[in-house]
Amino acid sequence: MLLAVSFATAAAPAMAQAEPAAREPFLDVGGAVRFSYGWTDFGPDTDVELELVRVDLSCGAGRITCSLQHRWYDGFDTLQHAWVGWEPDDSQRIRAGVQQVPFGLLPVASHSFWFGSGYYLGLEDDYDLGVAWKRERDGWRHDLAVFVSDEYGTGRRHERYSFDVATVEAHPYRERERVVGRIGRTLDHGEWTLDLGASASLGRIERRPDGRHFDHHAGALHAMATRGPLELQAQWIRYRYDVPGNRIALSAFGAPFEVAAEADVFTGNVAWTFEPAGWFDSITCYNDASSTRVHGTRLADSIQNVTGCSFSRGPMVAYLDWIAGRNMWFAGGPGIGIVDEANAGWHSRLNLNVGFYF
Repeated sequence: MLLAVSFATAAAPAMAQAEPAAREPFLDVGGAVRFSYGWTDFGPDTDVELELVRVDLSCGAGRITCSLQHRWYDGFDTLQHAWVGWEPDDSQRIRAGVQQVPFGLLPVASHSFWFGSGYYLGLEDDYDLGVAWKRERDGWRHDLAVFVSDEYGTGRRHERYSFDVATVEAHPYRERERVVGRIGRTLDHGEWTLDLGASASLGRIERRPDGRHFDHHAGALHAMATRGPLELQAQWIRYRYDVPGNRIALSAFGAPFEVAAEADVFTGNVAWTFEPAGWFDSITCYNDASSTRVHGTRLADSIQNVTGCSFSRGPMVAYLDWIAGRNMWFAGGPGIGIVDEANAGWHSRLNLNVGFYF
């Protein structure tokens, strides 16, 4: 089985909708089918296989909206999101349910099929259960959200899409309440468009045997700059779990693993889009680099770099990625920020993924 993730926000064709006050009742059903081929220098290759089947549903009437996405991978299925929303005016929205956490660069701090290091740390494209408010006005965006748990309310289920605190024997924790705030500003400077912002998260995790709670907090500064076909992304995140010891477990795609309990995560990405591009509607080529700098003893920094291109034509989107990692889970490493002297070098993975979205 090829463990794989998706840049779903870029892949799905956009759906135009009317302004909230004029929106007629609607119900749209869609989805995706994706196929993958993988090669690694640290394990067996993966033949061409069906990687994902996905069903999407969106609905609404007037100022009420709803959305759901469910996914089937090899060996398990999982909810990605399911929420109901209300738009009190054209600048605000409120959503309740399983939804994306408004933290850091949005929708994601990456361009590739593999995302960045923040995704595997539960800091990028994370989906939890809660209520979120957003307002966009005069170039400003404000987000405030309260989450009561991860999407399933338990750390024992490791078969999920986004990465959350896992309940395992050595680290028997699960996510509990947290509050997330984000502020962003969009500015035009000559031929450049700048998106600048900051995010903060404050919450708790619970140790299952005795019910004791420990703090979890994270902060981020983020920026994105675009000029024509060029896009630059930069982000710094510091996160900390105030648990005994300096490790904790996370999980997704059926696999728990250890990460450093405290670290700084740096991201620097560059992308160039060719549009149109011959037979393709567009081609975007990119290099996404991220590094996790750990705090504590008997830990080690992790690095990930992804170079590749995405190709789109009509309902088809294909990714060709080369991921190189050092001490990086998903690229031959034991986890993120975890020491493994026998496996401390660089490892690589080549991925080809072709998806059809409807």
